[in-house]
Parts: sequence; structure tokens; C-alpha cells
Amino acid sequence: MSDINQARATVWTIPNVISFIRLGLIPVFAVLMLSGQHVWALVVVVVSSFSDWADGYIARRFHQVSELGKTLDPIADRCFIFVTLLVFVIRDIIPWELFAVIAVRDIMMLVLVSAIARRGHEPMAVTFIGKAATLFLLLAFPIYIVSVITAFPDGVREVAIAMAWLFAILGAVLYWLSALQYLQRGQKLLKQGPAAL
Repeated sequence: MSDINQARATVWTIPNVISFIRLGLIPVFAVLMLSGQHVWALVVVVVSSFSDWADGYIARRFHQVSELGKTLDPIADRCFIFVTLLVFVIRDIIPWELFAVIAVRDIMMLVLVSAIARRGHEPMAVTFIGKAATLFLLLAFPIYIVSVITAFPDGVREVAIAMAWLFAILGAVLYWLSALQYLQRGQKLLKQGPAAL
């Protein structure tokens, strides 16, 4: 296989295609949610959340793990989480403080990851706590949307908002715990200096 074909094969793997699709669904979700089409927005969130699990499973199960995938998957997650929370703030579903807690952490991590990349080091592996944090946030999002769909009885919507807040708070706490893990790892890498070529 030529170098060009090899490069294409590592880019257009099924997990990477799923991650690209997930990135493409982000503006679709935003438009649907902001235009009040909550049911379709809920469908998009559920599909996006499921795809986050699916691309990782397929990559491991069928040996399609790639360097692009290791970078693309967390980028898709971060963009999806950021935009979803921003849309929720605009729609007054959550307070801006929750958005700020998550956004500040992601900005801090972006600075750290950029510094590590400039030194030539490989991206840090996602930790179990980081995966758990993302899972809880992805669980909270569709439940938040359920809480604003007027077709559901008031009792269902009240339970939904309580569950959404539970998952969101757990996710935010774990999000920051994982950030501490990444900061410790990143500090060690930065102290090592530039990576050997």
C-alpha cells in the first residue's frame, strides 16, 4: 500500500467518520434547539451521545485506533459539550455559572494540550475519570431537553430536571478531578522538555 493510500486508510476509518459526523451534528443541534424544535434536538443529542460510545467501541473492537482518532474524538466531545451548554444558557435551561465551570476547565486544558503539542509530545491518554465525567454530562443533556418538552406531564419534567442536575453536577465535579490528573501529567511532560525526535 502506498504512503498516500496508507494515510487515507488511517483517516477514513469508521470511528473517525463517526467523529466527523458528530462534529457536523453540533450546528444542527444548535439550530434545532434555538428554534424550539426540542424533540428533534433530543434525537440529535441521543444520536450524538450514542456515537461517542460507538466510535470508541468500534476502534478497539476492530483495531481501528489511530492517532487522528485519539485527537478527533475528544475534540468532538469538547465542542459538543461547549455548544450544548451555551445553547442551554441562551434558552435559560441552565444558569451561566454551570457553563462557566465547564468552559474554564476546557480553556485551561486547551492551553495545556497546546503547550504539550508544541514540545512534540503525544496527546495525553483520556483517563477513566475523564471518560466518566463526559458520560455524566452526555447523560444530563437529553434529560435537560426532556424537562422543557411541554408534551410531557409536569411530573415527568420535574423528575427530569432533578436527574439532569444530578448528572450535571457529578459530571462537573469529575470534569475538574480529571483536569487535576491531566495537569499533573502535563507538568511532568513539560518538565521533560521537548520530545526526542
